[in-house]
Amino acid sequence: MSDDEDHGWCVLAQVGRPEAAAGRGAGRAGSPAVIWVDEAKVLLPSAGVPETAAFFHIVNEGGSADTLVRVTARLVTGKVTLSRHRMQQGNAAYRSAIDAVSVGAGDTLAMSPGGVDLMVPVPSTGWVSGDLVSFALEFRRRGPVKAVAVVVRPGSVSFQ
Repeated sequence: MSDDEDHGWCVLAQVGRPEAAAGRGAGRAGSPAVIWVDEAKVLLPSAGVPETAAFFHIVNEGGSADTLVRVTARLVTGKVTLSRHRMQQGNAAYRSAIDAVSVGAGDTLAMSPGGVDLMVPVPSTGWVSGDLVSFALEFRRRGPVKAVAVVVRPGSVSFQ
């Protein structure tokens, strides 16, 4: 195995480790935000639909909060929009664009259909299940964090 392959395996082995979540931010009060993404998904869009939703699980292991202020996606024309699911009287629901979302010190932001998510324009070439989509998440203090999301069928993913 080459050094590059070994490095890639180490990164994958660290991503999503349940024990990595223990003690996040403990003893780090005031230290800079340490932001990473341990899960990223884009829902496979229905035929003819111009945009779809993307969901990220963002971890801040640092001692300071940071704010996600912008997201871009490679090979996607148009703007990726942060949005929040909102409820109205009578149980009517709608999506509302938001400018930013905070990730607290030692906390996580688990995007979901019932909370914060991203609306992503579908490229003219479309996507199929299993495609990988490159994103750059821009944080106010930390700067850009790169993440790769996998395209999944809407019914195949759980948001618990």
